[in-house]
Amino acid sequence: MKRSAHVDVLLQPRPPSPLQEIRDDGFERHGVRLLLKRDDLIHTTVPWDADLLGPVELHPPGNKWRKLAPNLRAAVAEGRGCLVTFGGAYSNHLRATAAAGRLLGLRTVGVVRGDELAGRPLNDSLARCAADGMRLHFVSRSQYRRKADPQALAELVREAGAEGAYVVPEGGSNALALHGCAELGRELRGAADVVAVACGTGGTLAGLAAGLGPGQRALGVPVLAGGFLAAEIRALQLAAFGGPAGDWTLAEDFHHGGYARVPAALDAFAAGFEDRHGLPVERVYVAKLLWALTELTASGAFARGTTLAAVITGRP
Repeated sequence: MKRSAHVDVLLQPRPPSPLQEIRDDGFERHGVRLLLKRDDLIHTTVPWDADLLGPVELHPPGNKWRKLAPNLRAAVAEGRGCLVTFGGAYSNHLRATAAAGRLLGLRTVGVVRGDELAGRPLNDSLARCAADGMRLHFVSRSQYRRKADPQALAELVREAGAEGAYVVPEGGSNALALHGCAELGRELRGAADVVAVACGTGGTLAGLAAGLGPGQRALGVPVLAGGFLAAEIRALQLAAFGGPAGDWTLAEDFHHGGYARVPAALDAFAAGFEDRHGLPVERVYVAKLLWALTELTASGAFARGTTLAAVITGRP
């Protein structure tokens, strides 16, 4: 089988992802209907050529495939043999890139935020990346923050030994990725009044909003502090669509102290949701999303009769 055919086999998820109604008193007593868009189930087992690898079970990358797939197709079309990308110590995006690179036969390099991690044992997330063949390159947080500058980015790539590699941005968010995420919005047309998603880099929200229909609104819940995301989303939409696309807003007060911060109250909330509904709740993104929707519903942010859809982007 040609490599282009292998790419299509690997990167073809199972759209549309399931839409599941949840009966939860925190929403029902306020007259709000809650649906879960189970994008965590879109691509959990990747079929492959039985003569090569057979079916391969991945640590489920969830909806990262929506952003990653268009970039991987571009990398293969350009004949690149290596991918380089960026993320923190618990990045779902790094794991998804490492797994995809392994199956496509592409070398992968992950530039990881935090040079203090270099001498420590790898956490479960980074260990999964390494097991899938990703070479990890740790950099200082100040150097990592400068990667938006083209010269600083080129220096980072050179120091990582990845010159000539296809560069996938942090979180996979670029113009190609937004077109992949717009399909998520199209899958939800007519299904909900408000579609909410947790945000890291903002790419999923930017594409989602563009794909929704008239009268629908996308709501983003940033999991990082800082208040910078609105400008990033506008810039992404400009690059992908030539300007603003869709109706979207942000609820910025539910980051719980910053990325990967999971205080006891949030953990207890997630555990309670799991117990009530039998749904594993990922803590870095999904727990913050569900907490935000519960709080906003209780405060009257959604009118009675509203149907909410929460995008479940990944699993623990």
